[in-house]
Amino acid sequence: MSIVILGIDLGKNSCSVAGLDASGRVVLRRRLRRQTIAGFARQWRGCVVAMEACCGAHHLGRQLVAQGHEVRLMSPEYVRPYVKAHKNDDRDAEAIAEAATRPTMRFVEIKSEAQLDLQSLHRARERLVSERTALINHLRALLLERGIVVPQGRRKLEQALPGILADESSGLSARLRRLASDLREEWRALDERIAAFDAEFVSQARTDEAARRLATVPGIGSLTATALVAAGNAKAFARGRDMAAWLGLVPRQMTTGGKPKLLGISKRGNRYLRKNLIHGARAVLPYLATRDTPLGKWVQGLLARAHKNTVVVALANKLARIAWAVLAHGRSFEAAHVTAA
Repeated sequence: MSIVILGIDLGKNSCSVAGLDASGRVVLRRRLRRQTIAGFARQWRGCVVAMEACCGAHHLGRQLVAQGHEVRLMSPEYVRPYVKAHKNDDRDAEAIAEAATRPTMRFVEIKSEAQLDLQSLHRARERLVSERTALINHLRALLLERGIVVPQGRRKLEQALPGILADESSGLSARLRRLASDLREEWRALDERIAAFDAEFVSQARTDEAARRLATVPGIGSLTATALVAAGNAKAFARGRDMAAWLGLVPRQMTTGGKPKLLGISKRGNRYLRKNLIHGARAVLPYLATRDTPLGKWVQGLLARAHKNTVVVALANKLARIAWAVLAHGRSFEAAHVTAA
């Protein structure tokens, strides 16, 4: 039996495998435990192994590459059109193998162990930020039920809370004061844990060469720089990948009456990176608007004819493209070499 492509539909415990020969005909179907896939694939050394880019795919991909296989990881949304009717795990494995043969298919680079570690830190920090936001909203709701309205913003609530708890005429009962104090302590603990993650990212950005180059771009700090390093590698960027489109920062188009009309951004791709780039662009916008540099002049011209929020997203798009150039060419950012076009 000659196997050219192995399509693997990964599951938590059991996985479906479909083998295709040189003509594209399915000649093998197996149901395997996840732990036995590497041993099973060893007998088909040198073939193409296709998988969806999901949990555990990068770890298994590194094992299969070490055996001499060519591993192709794909986004699940690109595999879906190749699934035939009456969807099941076997048909999914067959669709994965078939999708890997398409010449226009986009593949995901296998992440290294260091990239996965860094990505795990970012996800853990994001979970803590979500927990802190939920706790703050809970605290605001408790105060609002007693008629106490605090201006919007985390810092404003943090500054107003001690005075509210100390004011005995605020209408808060003793029980609610104790509850609010306990919630404030939880808030402080979350702040400390998030600050520890931030310190880790600063240390990583100083030691990693790619992150250090990214940190030279205005609007990209240690958090965004390390997130970009964790999300991609130099091989993908060197092939000319459009990072702005990858992050969903490009406008959608609609044709009406034969004329193209620009709509909002597509919001596809990595939501976490897109959010960080937009926040970074919003923070650096006032600084760039006063600089006599090509990038500063470009921002000034855009502010003169577009809304500030539109300029923020356009600047985030520009920062994403600059980040790609920094990673692809291995050079630090130089403000004087950014074109105003």
